[in-house]
Amino acid sequence: MGIEVVDTRMWGWEGVTSAYLVRGEAPAIVDTGPQTSAAAVRRALADRGIGPGDLAWIVLTHIHLDHCGASGQLARSFPGARVVVHPRGARHIAKPERLIAGSAAVYGAQFPRYGGLDPVPAERIDAAEDGHRVRIGPQRELVAIEAPGHARHQHAFLDTATGAVLAGDALGVRLQGGDLFPALPPPDVDMQAGRASVAAIATRDPTVLGLGHFGDAGDPAEVLGQADALWAVMADAGRSGWRRGGSVAAVGEAVEAAWPAAARLGPRAHATLTELTWIEATAKGVARWAEQRERDGGDPSSR
Repeated sequence: MGIEVVDTRMWGWEGVTSAYLVRGEAPAIVDTGPQTSAAAVRRALADRGIGPGDLAWIVLTHIHLDHCGASGQLARSFPGARVVVHPRGARHIAKPERLIAGSAAVYGAQFPRYGGLDPVPAERIDAAEDGHRVRIGPQRELVAIEAPGHARHQHAFLDTATGAVLAGDALGVRLQGGDLFPALPPPDVDMQAGRASVAAIATRDPTVLGLGHFGDAGDPAEVLGQADALWAVMADAGRSGWRRGGSVAAVGEAVEAAWPAAARLGPRAHATLTELTWIEATAKGVARWAEQRERDGGDPSSR
């Protein structure tokens, strides 16, 4: 197939955060893992025969540090590689101070386990709009699909050679045998955009869906249906929780009632996502979204 999962070994764990090596005349890595994974990713690429002069592209689905944090170090290690990123993310890859500060606020005590982000020279960054094509070889390109919802600065990428879509976090997270988990951290959650992103990916009739967490998601039609349903469940829970209690705690209770995390995820995935604090972060993200919609006078269930 020419696409290989690269386990970034985030926090030293296996099977949590995946990058993808796309082979061809101009090979690419899609996502990099956090800064603390840079050495592991370099070793993984070396083990696959990718030396310092071989990598042509570092392609980022979005600029959350678990996906982009190692990009600066990898750009130094692979000096011929260009970094492809959403236009909303390009300035932060070149000048990451604000991104690092915002990420530290979101991750809290866990931030050191991600690390920061080294800057990439602006002249090596391609700001990719929807439909941007990354040429891997004569019969292979990665085509950017605008996919906000989880984050405003997110793309999924269609591999024209196989029909696979590397979706980042646009469809959610599936770890260690658990159900698809929505993963909706603050500050950019947008329910309407998320459902539209699922629909946009579905129009490409993907043969495979590669998640950022972790690997092949399973039957594409089934996963797309589950992802769309998750957005609807989270929207309803956010609306009802915020209107009832007007707090993160109230939204978290509504989310848990609508989607019992321990039962849906299973013990291993639940323990992993709890330690990552992603379950807590999802409650915060949904609550922030619901608060904004209520403040704007809109109906969160329709947005």
